[in-house]
Amino acid sequence: MRLSRSFGKTLRDAPADAETASHQYLTRAGFVQQVAAGIYSYMPLGWRSLKKISNIIREEMDRAGAQEISMPVVQPRELWEQSGRADTFQPPLASLTDRRDRNMVLAPTHEETTTYMAAANLESYRDLPFNLYQIQTKFRDEARPRAGLLRVREFEMKDAYSFDKDEEGLDVSFQAMADAYHRIFSRAGIDVRMVEADSGPIGGKDSNEFVLLAESGEDTIYVCSDENCSYAANAEKAEFRKPAAEPEDVADLEEVHTPGIKTIEGLAEFLDVPISKTVKAVFYAPETSTGGEIIFVSIRGDLEVNETKLRNVLGGVEPRLATPDEVAAAGLVAGSASAIGLDADDGPRSRVKITSIVDDSVPNSPNLVAGANKTDYHLKSGNYGRDFEGDIVTDIAMAQAGDACPNDCDGHLVEHRGVEVGHIFKLGTGYSESMGATFLDEEGREQHALMGCYGIGVGRLLAATIEANHDKNGMVLPRAIAPYEVYLAGLNTNNEEVVAAASKFYDELQDAGIEVLFDDRDEPPGVKFNDADLIGLPLRVVVSVRGLKNGEIELKRRDADEASMAPLADGVAAVKAALDG
Repeated sequence: MRLSRSFGKTLRDAPADAETASHQYLTRAGFVQQVAAGIYSYMPLGWRSLKKISNIIREEMDRAGAQEISMPVVQPRELWEQSGRADTFQPPLASLTDRRDRNMVLAPTHEETTTYMAAANLESYRDLPFNLYQIQTKFRDEARPRAGLLRVREFEMKDAYSFDKDEEGLDVSFQAMADAYHRIFSRAGIDVRMVEADSGPIGGKDSNEFVLLAESGEDTIYVCSDENCSYAANAEKAEFRKPAAEPEDVADLEEVHTPGIKTIEGLAEFLDVPISKTVKAVFYAPETSTGGEIIFVSIRGDLEVNETKLRNVLGGVEPRLATPDEVAAAGLVAGSASAIGLDADDGPRSRVKITSIVDDSVPNSPNLVAGANKTDYHLKSGNYGRDFEGDIVTDIAMAQAGDACPNDCDGHLVEHRGVEVGHIFKLGTGYSESMGATFLDEEGREQHALMGCYGIGVGRLLAATIEANHDKNGMVLPRAIAPYEVYLAGLNTNNEEVVAAASKFYDELQDAGIEVLFDDRDEPPGVKFNDADLIGLPLRVVVSVRGLKNGEIELKRRDADEASMAPLADGVAAVKAALDG
């Protein structure tokens, strides 16, 4: 492609809201154009890269035995009602009504549609296993799209769905997809970590994310410091070993005056006790609640609530912090509350529905300082089991850097920032049960298929690759996903000899099967060199008056500091060697 005929232009400056390297460079290099918040058009250069990534994904999906299909973006809402996700999927489904007054949605993912397809075609265990995939547009109405292609509303995604007859088969399908993902990301030129993850609105019992470590990432992951330990998880899922409390005799409950004390830090300082010797109360309500329901969380004072874990405990109900009015209406005293006395005849449970959830750090910590449920008073020596209990006791604590690894090792958790580039899930039978995807087993009994699902955001993978491969001048694109392999620049375009030699070499490279972007514009050398660095193709080749005097061309790999010269007569071989090098 001659650059003089290529649609799109490079920009000197990035958009004001472009914070990440990928957002800045993709926009400046003319790969993408923003249409609306979180919605982008792909220009010719960007679309070529996206197609190359899609082809890598297709090759590895096909190699793993998956079969490509295509499913509609617009779907009947009834499918989502059948699965039970019509009103719970986050962010909420984008909806419309067609001319027949039928309620439709824009699909953010395709578990429902694939299960519907499987249910219509699945009869016997002999039909299993199978894996269906597509690369197609999705829409999720993100509340805060950001970082260019890293957090968008409309996006290209590869989503695959496996169906198996038993757990062993699901394990095999899951591992096959994990192996395929490692190959995809390696071919795209990035190094990723597979970490334990929360399943979120997709559901299922187990899931793993593939994360590119990058400071610009919006995800936090924790990795064990012990080189012999493989533990890695994102912040939403991460577990840790909570330090055991020092054993001590259970003391009598004692009320103390704590005037003006409203925070755990202030309470610990006032009573001269470690923060770990306190229990704090955090009040939540279901996101859709309009009052009359409180989720009362008790957690040790040195820990923070992990709201993703809390949501999972609540069966997928999204929690939000309760308002001051909701807290007051329940008879709870903010700053001096505890679960002690919740069940009294005149206690808060007599006013509103309260679900008491206790982090598992609390029962193992004797003699904690807790709220006395009246202003300016607290209780010393509160003990779980004797003084209060919870409806649910479980781990709802947020892991932090330095916490002990949950595995049986001597390591601690190390924090990293990262970009999620892929996610795989073991769904089990949740969708097949709700949508009737059944088969007859060897004994003729009806069984529900076990499902897995596997996603890669194609545009996000492009952006993530740039986050991992750039410098101060622009992108440094891996050969496998660069829109072209070679940036051929003809300098001194007022010189007929240069124009003729560059054009002839352009044809020779194309005849050799090398993808070339030929900068034949009438622009100064500085402009061409800057654009070459910005676009970031693997190899820059220069034809100039000075080089032609010696019968040479200049070659410079984008990831190298120095250029080299090669005979023009052997130019094609030199280019191939430089690309392979």
